[in-house]
Amino acid sequence: MKMVVASWRRCVVMSLRLLLFLLPAGLPVRSQGESQSDNKQMDNITIRQGETLFLSCLQGDFVTHTAWLNRSSILYAGEDKWSVDPRVSLVTLNQDEFTIKIEDVDLTDEGQYICAVQTSSRPRTTSVHIIVQVPPKIVNLSKDLVVNEGSNVTLMCLANGKPEPAIVWRMIPSSDDSLGSDNEVLEIPFISRDKAGVYECTAANDIAVDTQTVELIVNFPPSISDGRDVGVTLGQRGVLLCEADAVPEADFEWYRDDRRIFNGFDGIEIEDDGALSKLTFFNVSEADYGNYSCVATNKLGSANTSIVLYVQDGNSGTSTVFTPTCLLLIVLLHLLLKF
Repeated sequence: MKMVVASWRRCVVMSLRLLLFLLPAGLPVRSQGESQSDNKQMDNITIRQGETLFLSCLQGDFVTHTAWLNRSSILYAGEDKWSVDPRVSLVTLNQDEFTIKIEDVDLTDEGQYICAVQTSSRPRTTSVHIIVQVPPKIVNLSKDLVVNEGSNVTLMCLANGKPEPAIVWRMIPSSDDSLGSDNEVLEIPFISRDKAGVYECTAANDIAVDTQTVELIVNFPPSISDGRDVGVTLGQRGVLLCEADAVPEADFEWYRDDRRIFNGFDGIEIEDDGALSKLTFFNVSEADYGNYSCVATNKLGSANTSIVLYVQDGNSGTSTVFTPTCLLLIVLLHLLLKF
């Protein structure tokens, strides 16, 4: 490898000497110089993509020819522009300085640049290596996902940039460190409902940060909170509540014993609002007291709970639960007392 680089450098120097002697004189000769060539390596220049680059070399006295080269291409020879790139222009050319400008620098501009100067007796070259830094950009990100609880989930985030960006995954917001990753891939095995949400991928290097998000939806079957029995005085309004946690949202059904209740049935109203279903009695009668069932269903399963509507004594504040059998005994007892 070293032999190849040395051969390339010798080739460049020889080409420069030939070029400089073929070019017309750009500046007048003042006096004799030394007889040996002088090659100088400048410190690397680091610039960000999109910025403007200025390349300068000092001329000094006794200069006859000048040129700026990018690798094997001639950018400027004296005042003559050889490059067809409209971003390249001449800024200064005099006996003290030779400066060109490259606007909107891109990654393709990275590499070695050489300023070649011919004095009256010897060529002199100054070389500098340009390093172009590129801000990170996420170029491949997993799409929003809908999965079933218990599935294995893999999220991918790929980014370009120079220096190479570091990738970080995290759930937002989350206090669980296990939901993050310092890698392009985030693995979530046997995902549970509490790990549904928004996941953020951040790509960062010394230049900037790029951030994008993925939404992860986890489907799971309904789970119903334990129903609360409700006491209502005869003739008053009563409401039974049924709440189910499910994704997708559950559909609700209400039953009295084995008989399904429909909206508007015997003056009863059923109102579903997201995770909550309400069964409303506007004028509770003795026939309304008893046991009711709420069933919540989605495509992954179902759940149910039982709720008792019982009689509440409006005077004493005490309550009594009347099942259908109990109501029948009360009616019989009432009839017996008449005889």
